Amino acid sequence: MMETKIQELARQAKQSSYQLATLSTEVKNDVLNSLRKNLINHSENLLVANKKDLNYAKDQDQSSAFIDRLTLNHDRIIAMADALTTIIELEDPNQRILESQTISNGLILEKTSTPLGVIAMIYESRPNVTIDAAALCFKSGNAVILKGGKEAIHSNRALHRVIVEALKEHSLSEVCVQFIDHTERAATHALLQQVDFIDVVIPRGGKNLIKAITEQSQLPVIKHLDGICHIYIDQAADMDMAEQIIINAKCQRPGVCNAMETLLIHQDIAKKVLPRFVEMLKEQGVRLKGCEQSCKIISNLEQASEEDWSTEYLDLILSIKIVKNTNAAIHHINYYGSGHSDSIVTEDKGCAEQFLQQVDSAAVYHNASTRFTDGEVFGKGAEIGISTDKLHARGPVGLKELTSYKYLIRGTGQIRD
Repeated sequence: MMETKIQELARQAKQSSYQLATLSTEVKNDVLNSLRKNLINHSENLLVANKKDLNYAKDQDQSSAFIDRLTLNHDRIIAMADALTTIIELEDPNQRILESQTISNGLILEKTSTPLGVIAMIYESRPNVTIDAAALCFKSGNAVILKGGKEAIHSNRALHRVIVEALKEHSLSEVCVQFIDHTERAATHALLQQVDFIDVVIPRGGKNLIKAITEQSQLPVIKHLDGICHIYIDQAADMDMAEQIIINAKCQRPGVCNAMETLLIHQDIAKKVLPRFVEMLKEQGVRLKGCEQSCKIISNLEQASEEDWSTEYLDLILSIKIVKNTNAAIHHINYYGSGHSDSIVTEDKGCAEQFLQQVDSAAVYHNASTRFTDGEVFGKGAEIGISTDKLHARGPVGLKELTSYKYLIRGTGQIRD
């Protein structure tokens, strides 16, 4: 029964995708503007719904980081509305001529951007993803099927009602943005089998979710794997700058994917800087785990295990490792990292350039916090996820990353000899 329901949702989404592909930019922006207004107008109802999810999460003794990701408040609702304003202002990614040429027989070839089609979005405890995903998919001309987790079901349900209201205000069918109002795993499994109607699935959540989706899916997957992000403090670093970057990357919002999980320190400065780093991190309530060499310098550090180097804590926990040089830092990151976001702090331009070019991650920084890896910050308005893949998209997935391309060929009767 569940499979039949999901198949019908997917079929309806496929049909609506053909209409969305040719919908004018003006109409799409009008719908998004209505959605922006509706978010503000319905903010109290949204907070009431979110409170139900928060109460359940607290009853389940969820972590503070989990609660933070789940929480809606007036500021976050305003932030969602502001993201919609940015998306409205962005160029429509569809029907852009990417390349054009006329071949010898007079045929005109145009490589043009086109929507992916139907996107299945499967995510966990972030209610804002409901709005971000719906808006980005809609503006890029894609139909979307939203499948949130049980921990945010009341919030997501309320947000979807606001989306449907905006669609109906402009005489568009609600099947353009569908919401699976079931939390059973059977619904997810059925969704992942709809190869005739769904073009791609984008999971957003923890490692177990991504792993399960990748293993079960018969659809192409744009993956957002762990955010095992590193900051490497080189021997030529400005230490005042390093301190600010470390605190920001670890402590501002430890429960997000672009927060630092491992701090790497050049061995020549470790004895001098590690004590001050440890002191300031402990003042922020960070639990610290150190490598063998770190524990010799700071005797009361907890010993890090091999598993720690490849763990995304999403909490006020940090692993610290002393490395020989920039080459060793790059090797550690490429071996243990997840290809998300990594940064070097140094005044040595040669070391910085080597790090930028050789670290194999979606976002690589010099003298900046990893916390900037975000669709809004990157000028995309929002993101549907941070892809750690190399195909089809990498880094924050925004409007342009939700398109493919096709060739339009215009002739005057040509036939091939």
